[in-house]
Amino acid sequence: MIIVHTIDALFEATKSLKGTIGFVPTMGALHEGHLTLIRQARSENDTVIVSIFVNPTQFLEGEDLDAYPRKKEADSKICELAGVDILFMPTIDMMYEADELAISAPSIRGFILEGTKRAGHFDGMLQVVMKLLNLIAYNKPSSFRAYFGKKDAQQLALIEQMVRNYFINVEIIPCDIVRDRDGLALSSRNIYLSMEERKKALSLSRSLKSATTMILKKELNVERIKKEMLLSLSEVEVEYVALVNRQFKSIEQVEIGNTIILVAGYVGTTRLIDNLWV
Repeated sequence: MIIVHTIDALFEATKSLKGTIGFVPTMGALHEGHLTLIRQARSENDTVIVSIFVNPTQFLEGEDLDAYPRKKEADSKICELAGVDILFMPTIDMMYEADELAISAPSIRGFILEGTKRAGHFDGMLQVVMKLLNLIAYNKPSSFRAYFGKKDAQQLALIEQMVRNYFINVEIIPCDIVRDRDGLALSSRNIYLSMEERKKALSLSRSLKSATTMILKKELNVERIKKEMLLSLSEVEVEYVALVNRQFKSIEQVEIGNTIILVAGYVGTTRLIDNLWV
């Protein structure tokens, strides 16, 4: 595995690549969810590139940028063992200028759900993803795929829209949520949870299971499903429970094959999200 810390070194490492490239952008603190993305990229491509960059522009004032877990040595070893070919770890100064051009999230889909209380978060996320996609594609691979988890469903939808709107030559590959044995969706932020908080955090996946049970019993009314889900979330400071279609438009009835059920809330001081694609 080659580890590169500069953009010039990345270009040098990619200039002679042949065949397909699979790219997995991350913010580090790698866990089994990231490894699932890497393994899928490894199985489907000639070359696998992983980036580790804690992007400051998607953290809002008062969020956990400084506390966000950073494990460069462990992450490097994980990538090496997973068969990554190139690991890209740039600095903030390399990725941003003092007076940057801005990318704005769409005025509707960027300001609902995750965007309601985190105005500017999606702007920063899209900005860095565009930069990373352009950097990896700089030497024009014959085929270029980027892998993102479905856990950040709204983020995934906006990245797909950005690729479509800006005609970026990359195939976005959505990958299923990975869960621990107890059902908790894997997240780098799970390390913040105490044992007691982790038990409470399982309410998120339980609420999605209750929704699944209702849908299997032919209950498709969105308001009734949301009401039942909230009963499972009594130990969580709920931020939102939502059922939307894959275009993130409101629906009154579940549309099988075109619905995402999303939940977000705080357990202690840790903000967690989870979802179910129906």
